[in-house]
Amino acid sequence: MSSSPDRLNIFDFSKPNIRILHITWFAFFMTFVVWLGLGPLMPFIKESLALSDQQAKVLLILNVAMTIPSRIVVGMLVDKYGPRIMFSAILILGGIISIAFSWANSYEQLALLRLLSGFIGAGFVVGIRMIGEWFPARQTGLAQGIYGGWGNFGSAGAALTLPFIAANFGGEDGWRYAITFASIAAIAYGVFYYMVARNTPKGSTYFKPKKTGAMEVTSGFDLVLYMLMNIPLFLALAVLTWKLSPANMGLIGSTTAYIIYAILAAVYLLQVWKIWHVNSHILKDPVPTMQRYKFKQVAILDWAYLVTFGTELAVVSMLAMFYVEWFGLPKVTAALMAGIYPVINLFARPGGGWISDKMGRKKTLMIVFAGITVSFLALGFVTKEWSIWIVVAVTIIGGIFSKAGSGAVYAMVPLIQRRMTGQIAGMAGAFGNVGAVIFLTVNSLVSYDQFFLFIGIISAFVFVLIIFFLEEPKGQIAETLPDGTIQMIDVK
Repeated sequence: MSSSPDRLNIFDFSKPNIRILHITWFAFFMTFVVWLGLGPLMPFIKESLALSDQQAKVLLILNVAMTIPSRIVVGMLVDKYGPRIMFSAILILGGIISIAFSWANSYEQLALLRLLSGFIGAGFVVGIRMIGEWFPARQTGLAQGIYGGWGNFGSAGAALTLPFIAANFGGEDGWRYAITFASIAAIAYGVFYYMVARNTPKGSTYFKPKKTGAMEVTSGFDLVLYMLMNIPLFLALAVLTWKLSPANMGLIGSTTAYIIYAILAAVYLLQVWKIWHVNSHILKDPVPTMQRYKFKQVAILDWAYLVTFGTELAVVSMLAMFYVEWFGLPKVTAALMAGIYPVINLFARPGGGWISDKMGRKKTLMIVFAGITVSFLALGFVTKEWSIWIVVAVTIIGGIFSKAGSGAVYAMVPLIQRRMTGQIAGMAGAFGNVGAVIFLTVNSLVSYDQFFLFIGIISAFVFVLIIFFLEEPKGQIAETLPDGTIQMIDVK
């Protein structure tokens, strides 16, 4: 292996940062096994509990809904308390809630516990900050790609193992045993992670935000844009409420729905006040040029991740049912074929990060979004007469581009403002779940081909944003040390 500082030998376990990379991506892996195991197990759960199609689809939506606010909150907490304790807590608490879900009997219990389980998906944000602390800018794309790609493989691990357990152990309750085994493993790993992980390399400073409760911005325009960018997060939760209301599923009453709408509006106004409280001083005392950043960079990455990761969550959640309902495949076969989609993460997401390191962040995002747009527009014309192998092939191509896009997004996230990496990663991650809620809601309302077409159209819109408004990171960012001195961090 070359000794070039730009080369990253991921098998050199003598280096502390490599060890941190591996134990952290596996922590992420375990969160995804527990969180996204619902998709490949849904045919078993649906049959065992005699759920309707709509009930099954609502569970899939609930599974990703709470992750939206959770990623925002966890992003703030990880910046304040550090990734070590946050990852451990998510694995342990998430595993306990997942076990409770696996032994629930009523649909109301399943729905509530699946909603609560959504916070497990926030574990991803924690690792972004951890990897950002341990790797320099010239390697962060590949390191973040490996972390995200190999960790995302947890959804494939779930698809490849949990249906087998469900089909061969416990009879009708096989799905319960599958989820329980996975949850116990996650709890054990949470304890292990707390014992061996460290927040930063020895001698490094863990930069924390000056204020908590909202992200710090550096201009009046960014202040307004930040307030506006919070709206989709609350709209996604409002869409979910509508989905459960008498106007649709009827799982909650009209009064309950209106109360939830009012709470969401009140919380949004509270968040706007908090944003103002944290940042209003910049209107009187401008931030020094050296310490400024452009929030539009965050906003575009949010929309980009809405497409890339939102697509991944939605597709991996519905793909097994799509294969069963449109092409008549057996449930286990459909789950295994759907498992091909997340397997792509093993190479596509690291590849997107690596290409970003070599070619540039903006250029890479332009290429992958062109590919996402074309692939999903093509799937928009799929019919039941298509060969299943053609459908799988086009799905894989779209998956390669979308997962490489996720790698490219998070190759750029840590280069915007170090002390707020958790919050920036959390907001982008939350938008990924907004995408999942939107796409899964559309999936519950239209045919599968129209669902794919919708993704392609949204991707085309973001492609235009990237071309005209995203800027390539360059130079250095400034962070303030505890003693008040300024430290410059390379971002190119």
